[in-house]
Amino acid sequence: MLPLAGEAKPEPPPPPARDPSYSRFWSEVVEPNGKQVAAILDRVDKLLQQPDAALQSDTDWAVDQRQHYFDDALGLLQSARALSPRNAEVLAQLGRVADELGKTREAIEALEASIRITGPENVSKVTGRLGAIYLRLGQLDPAIRWLRFAQGPLNPITAHSLVHLANALALRGEMIPAIETLSNALPSHALGYYQEDVTLASFALAVIYDRDEQRGAAFDVLANLQTTLQQQYANQLQIQLAKMRFAPAEDQHYYQALLYESQGHYIEARAEWALYAASGDTPWRPRALGHIAAIDAQRRTLRGVRPEKAVSSPGLQLNLPQGTP
Repeated sequence: MLPLAGEAKPEPPPPPARDPSYSRFWSEVVEPNGKQVAAILDRVDKLLQQPDAALQSDTDWAVDQRQHYFDDALGLLQSARALSPRNAEVLAQLGRVADELGKTREAIEALEASIRITGPENVSKVTGRLGAIYLRLGQLDPAIRWLRFAQGPLNPITAHSLVHLANALALRGEMIPAIETLSNALPSHALGYYQEDVTLASFALAVIYDRDEQRGAAFDVLANLQTTLQQQYANQLQIQLAKMRFAPAEDQHYYQALLYESQGHYIEARAEWALYAASGDTPWRPRALGHIAAIDAQRRTLRGVRPEKAVSSPGLQLNLPQGTP
């Protein structure tokens, strides 16, 4: 019977409640081992929290113990992949763990398989790690391609990929894009403090400026970092550099050398510059030798000054554009 004009229409009856077993049935059809895989991923996540947390405090402990955690995680993830071969999260974590253990081919295969499932635009951590692997292998074109997919607003997730991309561009001789990659990502206004990602990107920018022989610009970046971080300057940067897996590996010596030099620790700086210069056909070996020459010249000058007139050299002095070789 139709309602009369102006008469309220009766409420439609509520839809029948869906049987919970219905959704569980289809979940199990799509992912028959979903519960087991989820449990494994949860266990892997807890395992990997241990070495990650260690990097925040005791880096020596991380070096000594981290492999045990990654070995355990690798076995779990291989089991999870056997249960669910097309699970993108399993593949991504497997790629990460294999990479940490030095199983490069297995890492590349797992990461690329994960990206094929999700698409490169949706997994910046995965594309960033894949790009870093190719950078360590010296394959600049695929490295830059994947690292570009990993870019986004500067944050703790994108910071390492940003630094890797800048270094890769510099290795390809594209110094201006390398500088712009970092400088455009940094806050445009002065901050009363620097977060971890800003600290790392700022110091990497100083490294790129130094490599491009823009010593005044490198000095300015380092001076701003020291002014902002004050007593935390060395500690903050040491923590950030400890977290960084450098590509190529000898870059660690370059970064450490510039950090020591900016503090006025010239003996330690000279040792790191020498290690970088002795690492083979490194692209910025002449810059490292230039720093060594400047340190040696300063030490000769100080030996010629009477002890009562000698003063300790302030940090950053050797990065000034005047009077350096």
